[in-house]
Amino acid sequence: MTVPGTTLVIGATGTTGGRTAARLAAAGHRVKAASRRATPVRGTEPVRFDWYDPSTFGGSLAGADRVYLVPPPGDPDPAAVMLPFLRQARAAGVHRAVLLSSSAISERGPGVGAVHQALPGLFDQWAVLRPSWFMQNFTGTHVHARSIRTHGEILTAAGTGRVGFVDADDIATVAVHALTADRAPGTDLVLTGPQALGYDDVAAIAAEVTGRPVVHRALTYEDMRDRLAAQMPLEFAAMLAGMDRAVSAGAEDRTTDTVRRLTGRPPHSFREVAERELTRVG
Repeated sequence: MTVPGTTLVIGATGTTGGRTAARLAAAGHRVKAASRRATPVRGTEPVRFDWYDPSTFGGSLAGADRVYLVPPPGDPDPAAVMLPFLRQARAAGVHRAVLLSSSAISERGPGVGAVHQALPGLFDQWAVLRPSWFMQNFTGTHVHARSIRTHGEILTAAGTGRVGFVDADDIATVAVHALTADRAPGTDLVLTGPQALGYDDVAAIAAEVTGRPVVHRALTYEDMRDRLAAQMPLEFAAMLAGMDRAVSAGAEDRTTDTVRRLTGRPPHSFREVAERELTRVG
């Protein structure tokens, strides 16, 4: 393994960015932890970064030779702000970029797909992580997790469709590999857990682990879109509800060996993550 210089981790207080920054620092790598408030992350140098404030780009890039990219959340056209930053990063000496995308979005796909498409032309070494839906959606601050805690239910338009939910810890472990290995993968990597689960399965496991009733309630696409639109722009709500509709048609009913192949160990199951992160009654 090569000895990296400094890694800029964008979104260093987020679900995968925080885990990636912490793992890099624990392994002795120099890390600049970028967030809008320059929040300290143990063992790293906190820096202020805002996708919508280009004046923060130069300081965050100073001294960095690689970057972990978490797109701006909720932006239907992230390329508009990401591509100018990436061109500046390349000019500043960054030679390796690892992008967090989604299993639902391929190269040339919508949104972050345009950034995926641009990476090989900008950087000598690169990788695109395309994880399936996060297991932490049911344990953290996501709307599903809040609904489980408050109402004992999960609302989706996914019907009986199944998803290869993946642990954010496994995503971060793959990210560290892509950032620090002798050569970056130079491809996109679809990341999943060990099995595809329906939302009914997730609800049943959450109920068993917590000792509280949890059910999955299926909505129509239109009902899901409208519920989401009360919290975010309609265009983004329609995209998310559309992803649920694609799940119902089988689009995410798959598993891959990527985590095991790159980390040397199997991915965590949802039951393992639930037992680690959900609170049991009594």
